[in-house]
This record gives sequence, C-alpha cells and structure tokens, in this order.
Amino acid sequence: MASQTGEIVQSSLAALLENDSFLPNLKGQTRKKAFTSLAAILSTPNHVHKSFLRISLENEEVVRIPAYRIQHNNTLGPYKGGIRFHENVNESEVTNLAALMTLKNALHEVPFGGGKGGVVINPREYSVKELHRICQKYVRSFSDIIGPDKDIPAPDMGTGDREMDWMTAEYKSIRPGQPYRGSFTGKSVVNGGSLGRREATGKGVYFTFRYLLHDFVKEEKSWLISTGNNYAKTAVALSDQPLRVAVQGFGNVGSIAALEAYHCKQVHNKVVAVSDRNVTLYNSEGLDIPALADYTYHNQGDLPKNVEELTKSGVKATILDREDVLYLDVEVLILAALEDQIRKDNVEQVKAKIIVEGANAPVTGDADKVLNNKGVIIIPDILANAGGVIVSYFEWLQGRETQFYSEEEVFALLSEKMQSTMSTILPQYFGDPYSLRQNCYIHAVMKLSNILYRQGKLY
Repeated sequence: MASQTGEIVQSSLAALLENDSFLPNLKGQTRKKAFTSLAAILSTPNHVHKSFLRISLENEEVVRIPAYRIQHNNTLGPYKGGIRFHENVNESEVTNLAALMTLKNALHEVPFGGGKGGVVINPREYSVKELHRICQKYVRSFSDIIGPDKDIPAPDMGTGDREMDWMTAEYKSIRPGQPYRGSFTGKSVVNGGSLGRREATGKGVYFTFRYLLHDFVKEEKSWLISTGNNYAKTAVALSDQPLRVAVQGFGNVGSIAALEAYHCKQVHNKVVAVSDRNVTLYNSEGLDIPALADYTYHNQGDLPKNVEELTKSGVKATILDREDVLYLDVEVLILAALEDQIRKDNVEQVKAKIIVEGANAPVTGDADKVLNNKGVIIIPDILANAGGVIVSYFEWLQGRETQFYSEEEVFALLSEKMQSTMSTILPQYFGDPYSLRQNCYIHAVMKLSNILYRQGKLY
C-alpha cells in the first residue's frame, strides 16, 4: 500500500508541474529539481517506529505483539493519526494511512501532520484487563515520540474513548508534571474529550453528500448543466429524485451516517439497506435506523442476524448476505467498513451513482477508474471521513485552553470547516477532467508543496 502514496503524489505533482501559476518563481531545471524533491519528501515517511509489546495474558502465557507508530510528515504541525487494533495491521498499511492523514489535514486546513499507529491483534480475542495492558505497553514503547506537541494519537478501527483514556493515564504517569491533556484525542468527555467526537466522522460523511446534492447543486444548477461534465450530469439528475441509500458497515461511522440520512429533511432519501460483518438487512420501503442503532447498542455492536433476532429488534427487513449491500439497486452507497471493498473483480456489479467513502480506501485504484469512466461520483475518504480529525483538533485546542465547547458548537464548527473545503474543491471538480479524489489530492499536495518551498526544504 505504501506505493499507492507514491502514485498519488506523483500524479498530483505531474498535474501541477505544467501549471505556471503554481510556484511561479520556479522555472526550467530548477523547477524540475524542486518537483523531484517534493516527490521524494511526500512519498516517504519521516520515521517508522516498530516495537514488540510483551504482554502477560490472564492464562499466564506471555505473548509478543507487533506494534507500529509511523510518522509521515509534520510540515503543517504535530503528527496526528489514529491507533488501529486489527489482526491485519502491517507496516505497509500503517505507512499508507499515515501519508493519507498528511494529505487529509492539508486538504482541510487542519494544522497537523500525518501519523498512524497499529497493533496486530483482534481485540475481541482479549479480555478487558489484557487490552488495558496492551494500551499501557503501547504508550511505554512509544512515549519518547508522542506528546501534545510531537505526535497526537486518536482512536481508529478497534479502539475508542476507553483505550484513549487508558493511554492518556499511562502517558501522564510516565511524564509527571508535564502537559498531558493533548497527548491523545478521542478521550471520553469526562476525561477531557470533546462533545461530539464519537459522532464526528459519521456526521461528516453524510454532510459531504448532503452539501453536494442539496446546497451546491441547487445553487449552481445552471452552471453545472452548461459544463457538459459527466459528473455534473449525474449530480443534477440525482438532485431532482428520491434517493435510495445503502450503508456498508454499521459501526461508529456507518450507524451515525445512516441516522443522519434517516433524519435529514433537506434531501429526499431513505436508507434501504445496512450491513455489518454478519449480514445485510434490506427493506425497499426504508429501514427503521433508530431501532437498529438501539439494537446494536445493546448487542455488542451486531445487527440482527436471523429471524429471531430481527423479530426481537422490531425491525422489518429481509436478511441478505453481507456482501449484497454493495450490489443493490440504489443511488447512493456509503462505504463505512474496511478497505478494498470495491475491486476490479466486482466493480461491474455496483449500481450506485454516488459512492461516499466513510472508511479508508474502500475502493481500489482499478475500480476507481472504472467507476469514474461511468460518471459515478465518488466522494473520497480524504474528503468525506475527515470529521474525526477535525473534531480531534477542536479537542486538542480545548485541552490547551481548558475551555470546552457545547455539542452544538462542535457540530457547527465541523460543518463550517467541511463546507469551506467543499466550496473550494467542488467548482474545480465539475469544471475540469479530474476526479473528485484527484482534485483533493492535487489541492493537498499544492498546500504542502507551497509550505515546503517557503521553508526552504526543496534544496
């Protein structure tokens, strides 16, 4: 996956090289050398940290668990990125995710760099006491490189406010007398976390879709029709009709995005399908999303997976295979599960006209090209799922100032930040031949390149 970052950077710089308005003082061979430097800097991480955590299990066995902290780039500020607990974590994946965090923060004008962490475990296979030990050992292993002004971890897949609270406590214990509130974000509210942090990513995912279809298309309809752009045709056509929405993944991101869609008054949509690791639930008339959210809350996060459980939930639905959510006849597909869900081997079965990436990299590069050639609008991860890091920034600020925002203030600030990004990117997207993903990458690389140039780091 690390090579994917190199491809992103190279293609973005290639688009910028011939743009004379970008870094206009660089010309001829000097320009080419500077761009070669940019490619080298942005394609590789600054630091790769790996440790084996020695953990005593409750059965008295001792295991050694691989753990990572990758620090990609800190041009814009301290490294920032989640810690993932998953059995498929590996160095290449974490490196790629750290690079994407660098680009995401640059795109949304968040003053952080990009980092990422990972521990190679399935958290469901460990007791609470064992997970607590893993969190403590992770902090001890990387305590020299993390901190409020160095590298600020946050939750990711398999972690949440509980793990961040444990890690913050451990950081405080080994750094007595030093500032600690901003050492981790995504903490519980009582422990200095921000109101709205848990819902932030899911709300941001749905906001990008709603802003595109409701606010932007309604305002710019005449211009969009005049462009003749394939993506514009898709957006205009969908803005005037009822929309069926399917959501893959019903965890922290997918369930919140589904609830946002269920309650939305501006867009005429209904959620007809949701899925998790076990099943897809489908109802052409629309699902009772609040009832499903309540059921998962009381049943270890799982959707009803058989007729008995479905009856218990009080929800009317047909039970399908978990993969079926990708191929249903819907207009909108929100991908909020894992990476590599739509691939070269299954992309032709996908019917959705708008795909929103709530997860990181759920559409592979090959599939992305196929969908874009069909005029499918893909709201990419770098744009759609930035709500978490944006509100993490608010949490970091609140910790430094020891003044805390209300939930309404947090969501208003989040909407304002994401709207600012969308209003910058969308006119370019509908006015040139690049995909929305490529537009976001170009904008992020341009921001980073400008600062690196002004800091004198290209020579």
